[in-house]
Amino acid sequence: MEASERVRFEALYGQHLRALKLQGKAPQTVDGYSRAVRRVAAFFDRCPDRLSDEDFKNYFAWLIDTRSWSLVKIERCGLQFFYRHVLEREWPWVEMVKAPVVKALPDVLTQGEIARIVLATRERRYQTFWWTTYSMGLRLSEALNLRVGDIDSARGQVHVRAGKGRKDRFVMLPALTLACLRRYWREHRHPQLLFPGNGSSATGVMDCGSTQKAFARVIADCKIRKKVSIHSLRHAYATHLIEVGLNLRGVQELLGHACPKTTARYVHMTDKCRDDRRTLIDGLIGQLRDALLQQRAR
Repeated sequence: MEASERVRFEALYGQHLRALKLQGKAPQTVDGYSRAVRRVAAFFDRCPDRLSDEDFKNYFAWLIDTRSWSLVKIERCGLQFFYRHVLEREWPWVEMVKAPVVKALPDVLTQGEIARIVLATRERRYQTFWWTTYSMGLRLSEALNLRVGDIDSARGQVHVRAGKGRKDRFVMLPALTLACLRRYWREHRHPQLLFPGNGSSATGVMDCGSTQKAFARVIADCKIRKKVSIHSLRHAYATHLIEVGLNLRGVQELLGHACPKTTARYVHMTDKCRDDRRTLIDGLIGQLRDALLQQRAR
């Protein structure tokens, strides 16, 4: 990139970062949208404000061949933001790239399979983590970042902070889960974190990548052939709640879904509708305990 071109790009890129900040974008979004602008500039070795529609079509054709659709969509959104909020121009992305619509349903773990996963896990921290994630329907990051002060044992609930979309919510805390968390906390006694990276002196939570790899190892050990991840525990929780009769509105609130359509995809399992949430959830987690005992007795 020539010197004059580089100066113009740095100025526009600075405006892009400022606009992202002023729009209150999450750190992950800022990272993705800023990478999009840097990547297209590096691809053409010139400032993206002078790229033609044909240039962008060639660029996205290359992206589709070399990257995942999830990254392609981030690139598209990042460049659209750049054009709209920095260049103040419309960008006809619809005519250039559109991701295929995929309506795949996730594989759902049974309670017996979850019991096998818990029993096959040797490390107490991971064993407790699987149980906690399932029994409250948490996302991976939500469970990792739980703090001691988030537990309200008197009300039987947990304050989930800064979930997806940076939204807080309260989820119900089953009695068995509270007992598991207390037992695990007595082992590490960290003053703030429920899942510290390394004992009471840890400055951060357990490593996300290591936790995912640990789950994958347990799945392999259990010879479970389904395509599952830690997030599958959340899918299983939602599906099992519907099976025992909790209505969609209740499941939506517990999972923190902004759109009812996201929750509705679990209806393929059952259409029962009852609304005694606490009894249903405590009963559900009690069933998991019974499944654990049955697996252990074999």
